Formats: sequence, structure tokens, C-alpha cells
Amino acid sequence: MSLRDNGRLSRRELLKALTLCAAGASTLGTVLTGCRDALVTPERLERLGGQRTARLDGKPRFLIVVGATGGASIVDGMLAVRGSEAGANAATLNTFPDAQVQDVPGSPFRAVKVDSRKLGSIPIPVKTDQLPFVKKHKDTMLVATTVGTSVNHAIAQKRSLTGNAIWRGRTLQECMALQYGAGFAIPNVNMAAGGYSERGTDDALPAHCFGEVVANPSLWPLGLDGGKGIKDAPPRDVLALARGTRNTLDSRSVFGQTFDNAQALQRWNEQRIVGQPALEMKDLITRLNILPDSPPRIPLTEYGLDSSPDGARLREVFPEYFTDPIQGQAAMAFLLLKYRVSVSVTLGPSFNVVVGGPVGIANPPLAFDISHNDHRTGQAFMWARVMGVVDKLIELLKAEPFDDSGESMWDRTLIYVATDFGRTRTRTANAAEFGSGHDLNNGVLLLSPMLRGNTVLGGVDPLTTLTYGFDPRTGAPEPGKVSSNEADIFSGLLHTLGVDTSGSGLPDASAFARG
Repeated sequence: MSLRDNGRLSRRELLKALTLCAAGASTLGTVLTGCRDALVTPERLERLGGQRTARLDGKPRFLIVVGATGGASIVDGMLAVRGSEAGANAATLNTFPDAQVQDVPGSPFRAVKVDSRKLGSIPIPVKTDQLPFVKKHKDTMLVATTVGTSVNHAIAQKRSLTGNAIWRGRTLQECMALQYGAGFAIPNVNMAAGGYSERGTDDALPAHCFGEVVANPSLWPLGLDGGKGIKDAPPRDVLALARGTRNTLDSRSVFGQTFDNAQALQRWNEQRIVGQPALEMKDLITRLNILPDSPPRIPLTEYGLDSSPDGARLREVFPEYFTDPIQGQAAMAFLLLKYRVSVSVTLGPSFNVVVGGPVGIANPPLAFDISHNDHRTGQAFMWARVMGVVDKLIELLKAEPFDDSGESMWDRTLIYVATDFGRTRTRTANAAEFGSGHDLNNGVLLLSPMLRGNTVLGGVDPLTTLTYGFDPRTGAPEPGKVSSNEADIFSGLLHTLGVDTSGSGLPDASAFARG
């Protein structure tokens, strides 16, 4: 496919691509890759950091971002501090009774066990035990201590994805889509909320790098086909003729001729003329559809639709998929990776209350930020919620082959539990129930076979319960280091995922990856 002088595909070439779509040509993937990058000139590629060669040379890797909305405190999890370790300060710091902090055999991690009668003003029982999760996944877990630069939810959430705009404002997800996503239908899917759902600020990136925001993962697949699911819809060939006529008329209209060179219209034409038929060829309306055929409420067969081949299994793993957003998001994340639709998927709880689950409340108000009202049980409840979903996702990915090499999807996937910030460490003396505010000091949880597993980068000072930093290149702890290291986390993730960062100026953060 060639480019006109203005860097745009001719209408004849777009219509040729549409014809290939209708015919089901085996060359469609190449055509789409060319179309998707049609506006990327050699000069632009140079500005992008020379990543094209790296992307074409290797197999894809995958990123799942789980936004721990509200501020997941690492000292209420893998770096918890016992009261006996904090000395005279124990009574006024966020330390635990010794029995509630469990050691993990052969690991630097810890696990918290909490049994509370209520969650703040919500009278529901909270019983959580992190030990089974940590013991099961410790060899693929890495905790890196962090110091952020904002305690505003939206700003801090976005900075957790951009390393505080360290690389032209690109998000981790956009970097993944640039590196691996050119041959994927929707490389970057974002189901999260707030700052976790925002795109970066590097407008020079190809359009396919930016996130496709999905509000309802259970219903979204039904919108991925323009003809299927409509009663008495015309056959595909008739629909293709109608679309072709529409495209011709649009191009000859006053509007089409006036704004012929506008990038927004070019992008719209590409998505409508090439992208839409390509999505329909992949039958994503079926493959990604978790809903069962259950008349009269959901009469799929009546509309010529069917449930995904993986639907029954996912409904068993995530039984609250339709009413609990994070379960629905996790199920969709698995399907998007399995069917090679995306290389990056973002999910996570919102601030909204979700009714359901075994205790009547699946998501408390404000998610992790309910810690303002009741820190201890709020953190325990939300950590259990995140760990439960992550555990199920890992098991699904382990059971899914990547290719015929013997690798599983999990072997090539990294889960990043991003967080807004940490929580303040002080409490009223010996209080079992207390509130906490926002704090820059914290740590993040990463999971992947590609990581240096069973590892803590940095550490925690038991006398203050504040974390300290580390050398991002060697991993050596640096007690007393409390400067911001958002760029190190960003760089470490990209390094582990094999993203080419040539020319980026990012710090060497090779301590994250398995040697």
C-alpha cells in the first residue's frame, strides 16, 4: 500500500482494503498494519524512538494494569510491620499485632490476616488472609517501594502510568501498543476509571496506541459488529455494497471535499472503511461475548448471536461478572489477550459501591479510599478483592497456551497493581479502628514470570513504617532514600516487558527483570 504526498491512503486503496475484508483475504493483517501506521513517516518513526524494528522482530508480550483505586497501602500487605518491631512508636503507627503479620516461608514478603466485625460504617464481616495468595505466587512477585509526586487521585493515578510523564507523556499501555500492537485489532483496551483511564500526552504516537475506553465489558462486544445481531439484517455482500456507496457519496460531498486532508476525518475513514470490517471478520461479537443465551432476558439465538466458546468457563470463574464490574473486566481481559485482540488491558475498581458478593458488598464506597473512615479493615477488604481477581486471572492465563512452543500466556504477561499513592502511617494510640489520609510514600505489587521473583526492591523502616528506596540498576537497597522514583518504576516495567526505549533517556532499571 502506498502513501500519497500528504501521507494519506487514497480512497481507491481504502476501497481495495474493504474488498479484501469482504473476501476474507489472508493478507488482511498486513493490509491493516499498513493502514494503521499510514500516517507514520520515517521522520516520525525517528521521533518515536526507533521502535519499529524491535516490534517486528519478536513475539508479543502482554500487560495487565490493575488500578488499585484510592490508594493501596503496601504496609497493609507484603511489607507489613509488627508492633514488636516498631519499639516505642508502635502504638501510634500503622503497625499490627504480631499475630496478624505472617511470615512467608523462603520469602521476604509478609502476609496480613485480619478478622473484623465491620467495614467502617458498613456492618459487614471482614475476614481476610493474604497468606495463601502470597505463598502461591511469591516466585513471580516483586514489590518495589515508591515515592510519588501527588496526593490528588486523578493526577497520581495518571502519573503511575506515565512515570510522571518521563517519556513524552506516554503511558505504559501506549508504549506496549507501539511496541507490539500493530497487528492487533484493538491493542490498548482500558476499562478502568479516573486517571487510570486517561490517555498520555504524546500526540505523535500512531492512533492505534491510544486506549479504547470500555464502560461495560459485558455489553461492549455487542457493538463490535455493524450487521450481526440485527433482526432481518441484509446479507454481508449487500451490506458491503451499501457501505461502499455511502463512502463514495461521503467523499463527494461538500463536507468530504472541504475536509479531505483533515487528520480527524482521515482517521474516521480508516476506522470506518478498514477497521470496522476487520473487527467483524474476527467475529469479536461472539468471541468476546460472556453473556449466555438465556431467553427471554438474553435471547442471543433469536438475534443470530452466540456466547463465546470460553463463556461457560469464565462465568464459573467470575460468577458476578454482570453485576460486579471488576469481575466482568477481568473476564474480558482474559478474552482480549487470548484472542490476540489486545496487548495491554487496564481494569480496576471504581469509587462506586457494588452490591453483591458473599458478604453483600462487593465494592465499598471509595474503594481503597474508604481508609479515610476505617483504614485497617478497608485496606484488608480491598486487598482481598484485588488479590482474588488477580489470582483467577493468573490461573486462566497459565492454562492458556501462547503458541506451540510450550509457553503459556502467563509466561508472557505482566500484571501491574498500580496505586494512586500510599496512606498516612499515624493513628490514635493503640486504636484498632482509625482513619488515614493520602501519603506519597508507598510501594507497588508486580507479578510475572518475567520479573525477578520473590524480591523486594527497597524496604521499610520499622521505626517509622515508611518505605525507603533502591538502586534501579542493581536492586541494592538504599536506606534513607525517599526521593521520588516514578521514572524507575516506569522504566523497570518497560524493561521487563521488552519494550525498546532507545533514545528515551529513561533510567536503567534492569533490577526488575529476571536474569
